[in-house]
Amino acid sequence: MRPLHPIDIIFLSLEKRQQPMHVGGLFLFKIPDNAPSTYIQDLVQDIRESKSIPVAPFNNKLNGLFWDEDQEFDLDHHFRHIALPHPGRIRELLIYISQEHATLLDRAKPLWTCTIIEGIEDNRFAMYFKIHHAMVDGVASMRLMEKSFSKDPNKQSIVPPWCINSRREKPKKPNVIRRIGQTVSNLKHQVTTTPAVFNELFQAVQERKYNPDYVSSFQAPACILNQRVTASRRFAAQSFAFERFRRIAKALDMTLNDIVLAVCSTALREYLISLNSLPNKPLIAMVPTSIRSDDSDVSNRITMILANLATHVVDPIERATIISRSVKNAKMRFQRMTSSQILSYSAFVYAAAGLNILSGMMPKHQAFNLVISNVAGPREPLYWNGAKLEALYPASVVFDGQALNITLTSYLDKLEVGIVACRKALPKVQNLLILLEQAIQTYEQVLNLDDLETNIVLK
Repeated sequence: MRPLHPIDIIFLSLEKRQQPMHVGGLFLFKIPDNAPSTYIQDLVQDIRESKSIPVAPFNNKLNGLFWDEDQEFDLDHHFRHIALPHPGRIRELLIYISQEHATLLDRAKPLWTCTIIEGIEDNRFAMYFKIHHAMVDGVASMRLMEKSFSKDPNKQSIVPPWCINSRREKPKKPNVIRRIGQTVSNLKHQVTTTPAVFNELFQAVQERKYNPDYVSSFQAPACILNQRVTASRRFAAQSFAFERFRRIAKALDMTLNDIVLAVCSTALREYLISLNSLPNKPLIAMVPTSIRSDDSDVSNRITMILANLATHVVDPIERATIISRSVKNAKMRFQRMTSSQILSYSAFVYAAAGLNILSGMMPKHQAFNLVISNVAGPREPLYWNGAKLEALYPASVVFDGQALNITLTSYLDKLEVGIVACRKALPKVQNLLILLEQAIQTYEQVLNLDDLETNIVLK
């Protein structure tokens, strides 16, 4: 058994019918040119007949406050195979993902599913993988999927993602006394962080009085993004040339993440203006930040940074400058703490916000207006049974008071964007993809950057 991390418990507690708490990934592959017509059927059959044994976290199911091994693992429950109706356009693919991303995972089983989707135009197929956020965070899920694929286009072996590292020695199950001892030890460790955390909290209270770049958990404005959600979802995805963000970042002497936030902010500003719903005060984004200090790929090791998106500012350069300063201010605070102190600090500062999200009592009064997450991805081309991975699009969670999520990940020379929204709360959210492109062009024009070859259009 493996004890649930406190953050894992939070993600499980947040889940309800209209609020699934799983994350997902859409992986788009190109079928090899010399592949037989039965390529997909052969791949699916090989997976079903695989003798590999599922490993953690894929063989773990809930048992109270612990992850326990599923002794009745049923692959047919987790692994599916479908075909899109002809002509298999990306439009139909995204509609299917939108529907599938809205359905709850069965808590009586390990909390994940994998679907192979064939019949996609241009000789392609896809894999949609979803897994509960209590099991992995964004960094961990990216590591798990990278292990599933190969850098060798000629490698033909098919090891299912849920069986990677299945040959490693199986850990011994800790006894009850050892588990209790571990829990007590963890509590003691958290208690030792208290003095440093309270010192940081005192400094934060003082800083809030004079520092205009300090972002508190009480300043997010009421916004159309902060509504109760239904079970309906809209998933939209697009690839953008990474070099365009690099050039803007270099010209402004900012980080890539600053520019990602600035581009998203500019697109959001235009989207809300089109709906006549732009608040007078700046939107606040919650930016998940990994504090994982090892190479593990299970559980959650994240905290959050609150970023001022400066959506009230007309000038795009000024907007980017404000964003950069607010992010830098939050990062400087965390640099003074250890990972354990950061977790304790975050738990204290955002406790009220978490309780509000959990209860849904005040959906229009949130600590932040939306989540924007940027996860580093593979830099080399990846293959699965000879099929080249063309793109990977992340799909994250929305919940009451947070009807929109923008998650980005890098792959090769592209920035892959996955947008998830409550379809009933936010109309035409797919227009954000067009507005993101326009936002990039805005910065390129203001900075007099030559146009690069533009993006890989998802079609």
